Amino acid sequence: MQARSKSGQAARSRYFRHALVALLASGLASTAGAAAGSGDAPLTVASSGGFAEAFKTLSARYEGQAGGQPVQRVFGPSMGDTAGAIPARLQRGEALDVVVMVEPALDRLVAAGWLVPQSKRRLALSRIACAVPAGAPRPPLHTVAQVRQALLQAPSVAWSDSASGEYIQGELLARLGVEAEVKAKGRQIPATPVGEILARHEAAFGCQQRSELQPVAGIDIVGELPDELQRVTPYAAARVARSTHPDAAQRYLDFLAGPDSAPAIRAAGLEPVAP
Repeated sequence: MQARSKSGQAARSRYFRHALVALLASGLASTAGAAAGSGDAPLTVASSGGFAEAFKTLSARYEGQAGGQPVQRVFGPSMGDTAGAIPARLQRGEALDVVVMVEPALDRLVAAGWLVPQSKRRLALSRIACAVPAGAPRPPLHTVAQVRQALLQAPSVAWSDSASGEYIQGELLARLGVEAEVKAKGRQIPATPVGEILARHEAAFGCQQRSELQPVAGIDIVGELPDELQRVTPYAAARVARSTHPDAAQRYLDFLAGPDSAPAIRAAGLEPVAP
């Protein structure tokens, strides 16, 4: 009887030891899985249109390098009243880690506490160009007088609701003395690239950053505004203050601003800024 009791106690002891080992192993596996999942969690990065093509190329390259983290790509204007605008996304609580946008608009978000000041990286400079629907006559734009004439002769004109469009609407047209004439037949385009409006023949002439016109099929880029009228727009990136992946976000920012990113930035119609 006593032997059977001791045998039963030994069996129960072995059972509890095995159960404890299994429980510990399960806990370790769960912890390791959670750690791996955290490392593989994608960064959510929002880019405005002027840097969009470079952003797509560089994000794919970042994901492909050793240890590269997945990047969830989000797009929206740097300013304006549309729901997709980057400031609007932040204000309604979207979970973003990094933003890439027109630098003056980014600086306003830094001042408002949405972005981390020390994380800011200037990436590129963008120039304004003008375009027409593919195959349409291309007016010369080499001088101030030629730009003025192109705006007056076009039956319809389009400009964006972001940095280049704000400059055109708020300053350039008045400076050229054509504000009333052009605004009567033109319009500021919210969110949609000006190139798409031209490609659909909804406008005969339009201006926006070259980097935003360049990817659009169905248009011909006539040229950039001459230096006397040009407004160069800087693009910058920064980490969102409430990012849940601050270290990974900073690594991505450093990658964007690194020297190896310059060829992709240049190919997208922008002038890279040396780090």
